Amino acid sequence: MDGLEQHAFGSYRQLLEAVTLSPAMGVYLNMRGNRKEEPSTGRVPDENYAREVMQLFTIGLVELNLDGTPKLGANGKPQDTYTQAQITELARVLTGWEFDNALPDDPGYARRPMVHVASRFSTGAKKVLTADIPATADGPTALKTALDTLANHPNVGPFIGRQLIQRLVCSNPSAAYVQRVASAFNNNGAGQRGDLKAVIRAILLDSEARNVSTDPAGGKLREPLQRFVQWARSVGLTSPTDLWNVGNLSDPATRLGQSPLRAPSVFNFFRPGYVPPNSVLGNNGITAPEFQLCNESTVAGYLNYMQSVIVSGVGELKPSYATELATANDAMALVARWALLLAGDGLSAATRSTIATAVSSIAATNDTGRLNRIYATLLMILACPEYLIQK
Repeated sequence: MDGLEQHAFGSYRQLLEAVTLSPAMGVYLNMRGNRKEEPSTGRVPDENYAREVMQLFTIGLVELNLDGTPKLGANGKPQDTYTQAQITELARVLTGWEFDNALPDDPGYARRPMVHVASRFSTGAKKVLTADIPATADGPTALKTALDTLANHPNVGPFIGRQLIQRLVCSNPSAAYVQRVASAFNNNGAGQRGDLKAVIRAILLDSEARNVSTDPAGGKLREPLQRFVQWARSVGLTSPTDLWNVGNLSDPATRLGQSPLRAPSVFNFFRPGYVPPNSVLGNNGITAPEFQLCNESTVAGYLNYMQSVIVSGVGELKPSYATELATANDAMALVARWALLLAGDGLSAATRSTIATAVSSIAATNDTGRLNRIYATLLMILACPEYLIQK
């Protein structure tokens, strides 16, 4: 997380190297301690990171056009970007890396890039996709060639660009939108490839991002965790100890069904190509990744959990609504204020009126009544589909 924050607006190539040599990633995908082959014992280099750095972090599974659509072979089917043999070959390139923890009792190694141990590095010539690495190349040189090759692959712009659009703007971007973002990845206007600041600017300032979508398939479902964090920021939630001990939010029945850094696999909480089955979206082939988290348990669990935290907070984390009490006397004004803060003024007049009617049925003759109005307003906005679907 620290590495992503540090490199979020820099070079994609630098970010890829920082991720690759991160001790955390080294542990998670087994690059740390990865050793050369040993014929006498049958040991071979671990292929975990070699596979995932291609499948998830750079080029994906199939060859792509600039607009993110698959390139089709002579047989009319998508073409694979790499083979099992190429995973095995890349795994040899990724041998020899270890924690930079030569000093005793120094926890700082967890923030430093891994270092190379030459004696653990696979010998002989190697290859990354179509790029040859001579036998004379040492580990750092071989890694540079590998990362340069992957970062310069034509798939990266559309593959990474589409997923960034999905996280920041909408679940099912048009091919034209993907192409515009991929073009910005390929060239920021000054000849630089992989300028993430330019990519993010292209995503957020695109016409498909700036115009509120009226398409039923437009926008994206807010992740449960994003809803919780938005509420917490909006009400000024604080942690007296600065520990933010919210705890594990993974339980779908009683909490959010999603918790920071607790994704069930390397594929995250949901897949970018997920299409909800047995639905209008599914029948039309609309990708909606966040809906992979949406089911009967998570819908009810989220509402029950938010009903509790809106009132009582979480552990030592307590919300304060003191500044909202005066507004609570006017139900319509209270709903309008929070519809703006939480939903970007995206609630229809009919929805705001329905919520305000319910809220106004709560007597506001004292602070207890006014607080109950605030609680009800927040819960109903956080529950309504026009808030849950961000457009």
